[in-house]
Amino acid sequence: MNKKNIETFNELSNLCDYSFVENLNSDPDAKYSGDNKFPREVFSGHFVPVMPTPIKDPIYISHSTNFFKELGFSENLLKSDDFIKLFSGDMSNISKPMQNIGWATGYALSIYGTEYYAQCPFQTGNGYGDGRAISVLEAVINGKRWEFQLKGAGKTPYCRGADGRAVLRSSVREFLAQEHMHALGIPTSRSLTLFTSKKEQVQRPWFRDNSYSKDPEVMIEEDVAITTRVASSFLRVGQIELFGRRARKNEHENALKELEMIVLHLIDREYSEVINQDLTLEKKIILLANEFQNRLTSMVANWIRVGYCQGNFNSDNCAAGGFTLDYGPFGFIEMFDPKYQSWTGGGNHFSFFNQPVAAFKNFKSFCSALKPLLSSNKDALEELEKIENNFSKVMQEKMESMWANKLGLEKFDVELFEELINLMIDTKVDYTIFFRELSNIPDDISSLEKSFYGKIQNENIKLRWNSWLESWKSLININDEESKQKLSKQMKLTNPKYTLREWHLVWAYQEAQDGNYEPTKELQKIMTNPYEEQTKEIEEKYYIKKPSNFFGIAGISHVSCSS
Repeated sequence: MNKKNIETFNELSNLCDYSFVENLNSDPDAKYSGDNKFPREVFSGHFVPVMPTPIKDPIYISHSTNFFKELGFSENLLKSDDFIKLFSGDMSNISKPMQNIGWATGYALSIYGTEYYAQCPFQTGNGYGDGRAISVLEAVINGKRWEFQLKGAGKTPYCRGADGRAVLRSSVREFLAQEHMHALGIPTSRSLTLFTSKKEQVQRPWFRDNSYSKDPEVMIEEDVAITTRVASSFLRVGQIELFGRRARKNEHENALKELEMIVLHLIDREYSEVINQDLTLEKKIILLANEFQNRLTSMVANWIRVGYCQGNFNSDNCAAGGFTLDYGPFGFIEMFDPKYQSWTGGGNHFSFFNQPVAAFKNFKSFCSALKPLLSSNKDALEELEKIENNFSKVMQEKMESMWANKLGLEKFDVELFEELINLMIDTKVDYTIFFRELSNIPDDISSLEKSFYGKIQNENIKLRWNSWLESWKSLININDEESKQKLSKQMKLTNPKYTLREWHLVWAYQEAQDGNYEPTKELQKIMTNPYEEQTKEIEEKYYIKKPSNFFGIAGISHVSCSS
């Protein structure tokens, strides 16, 4: 198919195709005008029509040049008033065929597999959902369906008393992280544009400068921002769960039907290439569970490959399409620690090496939500439970394959791996730099020491490293210089040179708050080429260990969920 470039806003408008709002149910209690901005319970329906609240006098910060190219978007769109207005929250003058009202969706909350109702202001679970994210467009562009969602676009019925805004700090983080993850080869939502405003500030809890506190200590004023994230859909495990719970409890007469509708819509949006629409509902559900398991396990293995930790991996932050979604309290590991967790509220259950277990908890929640649709089919229920019980085995296989690739091995070796993990902990090693240096197939440990936070004082550890390196070399397939270069090249495609370190992000968003957007653009350029060697100047600035004076500092070593 020939790719059609989109030069004007009118051309974009003609591509809109709103499958979600046209095929699913609107909240029957919603005002048709979209003036649905006050916290309230939403008892049924798949979405609430909501008008975004525009930010005043939007200031353009950046856009994803790579994603614009993939979509076929001309950069001239950035000069279009209509384009700027839409992606800074102003839908007031949108004309047909584009819709002039956005939509927000509800979902349930499960934390590490446990259903939660208490955080809902009504204690019922009917108040969870998109509290500040509003979808404004769904379009089929060059044969692929995309949904465009504004984060920080104002209040919805799910805002739970909050202001519905995102601040510049968190928006810069998400804007850069999504495109970085895509460049790392990991399925993710994407970044389109980033706008801020100097005319509106909101208060957020945060830390004092150079504080070691784990809890925010002060309220600070921050500029608002809107980042547009784009995905094939924004359907979450928590969303399917909400309808599964309602069906399980028979909360209203259409509860089971609405569950079936959202599940079929998920299949249509995310799995139509692998699930034939002529199959029975039961067969579709079994294939869905299998395919989601495959995607979820691959995604989490990839997270660990690049050192990414999704600090708040609840079911509502888990995309049902099997890609990374919601860059709230996330972080890329620096000094290796299996229990690494950037979010002070995340605990061990969402820590770095526990992400496979957290994924399993989300998968169980997903399967539980599907079960009401299979209640009359004993065989299908048993088949679903078999898939559910197989998760850990599939996850383990993906992890072993990932570690083998990361180490340049044809086959995973458990003893070699376990000794390496112990050595990395005992030596205090930078995760990204260590594996990148290992990808050079070093002759001895001297080049690996570039990744060590401090010199090896203990002779025993030095001996262990030398012994480990010998064992590793006996397992990798190298006969001559040519095979060495080939393996090195292969390992460098698995082990990135650059990852998005929090102290670089802090620099970018602090400068952005002062009106300097160049650091954001610089980081964007570097982090969308994470496997490239890049220049000596970039290497000296970005391929370095975390400075010792940043360790333990609030807002750099750990973050709160404030955004």
